Amino acid sequence: MTQTQLLNRQVVREKNEPGSQPVVPLKHHGRWVAAILIFIVAAGLAVSMVTNPRFQWSVVAKYLFDDSILSGLVATVWLTLGAMAIGMILGTLLALMRMSKNPVLNTVAFAYLWAFRGTPLLVQLIFWFNLSALYPEITLGFPIGPNLGTVDANQFITVYVAALLGLGLNEGAYMSEIVRAGLNSVPTGQREAAEALGMSSFRVMFKVILPQAMRIIIPPTGNQLIGMLKTTSLVSVIALQELLYSAQLIYTANFQTIPLLIVASLWYLLLTSVLSVLQHYVERYFARSEHRSQTVAPCIDQPDETPRSA
Repeated sequence: MTQTQLLNRQVVREKNEPGSQPVVPLKHHGRWVAAILIFIVAAGLAVSMVTNPRFQWSVVAKYLFDDSILSGLVATVWLTLGAMAIGMILGTLLALMRMSKNPVLNTVAFAYLWAFRGTPLLVQLIFWFNLSALYPEITLGFPIGPNLGTVDANQFITVYVAALLGLGLNEGAYMSEIVRAGLNSVPTGQREAAEALGMSSFRVMFKVILPQAMRIIIPPTGNQLIGMLKTTSLVSVIALQELLYSAQLIYTANFQTIPLLIVASLWYLLLTSVLSVLQHYVERYFARSEHRSQTVAPCIDQPDETPRSA
């Protein structure tokens, strides 16, 4: 075989080797067509909303920063944060009770979840608002022993207290399952290793288990927070003047229903966007250890330089 034939064979072999051929990217024509159609529909919808006089954007601009609307907005924010704080604390306690080996604690936690997840939130809000019909006076003390004091239920259970109790206690039932799922996601070897080091159960939970479980707990908790922001609109049934109820009071007087509902929707969208951004950064903070482990370069085994015996 001549030298020219050998060179030709080598050239053909190099062309057939993997990676030697140019990679031609696939052309996704369907994606471009779908994107163009979606853009056309979205643009048409936006133009129709802007040009339709029935939306009454001038009325929307007039009431967007109205004092009553802003007052309801503040009430919505405080109610959301307060109810979520109650729900997170109560949910963590219930999750620990569900995971406890004590049958009494486990049964109490299960009964709580059964009651508060089995009845509608609207019913619970109305129930707490009308609690004085069952207990006109609330006595602080023990079933057998001295009483610490008595308060009037009508004065103690205000609309704010009823709203916080209804939203917070209901949220605690759902947060308990989220926390329990996060705690169960941590391998049991983590607990065993911490206990082998002589750490107490309290330190094991709050120093080892819970920080690792936060990566699983944070995403659904953020969704619950955003859902709570919109769920606060239900307290309008007990006449608490939050964002939606403030808008309802205005359009009941001036009959501008659609513009006032748009005002409330714009504020809800703004608050939801802010909470979504915060959720993103919190998730990234608790997932930093996972990202760090993915970016660590793999170890390359060094050749064994030990001389072998003949």
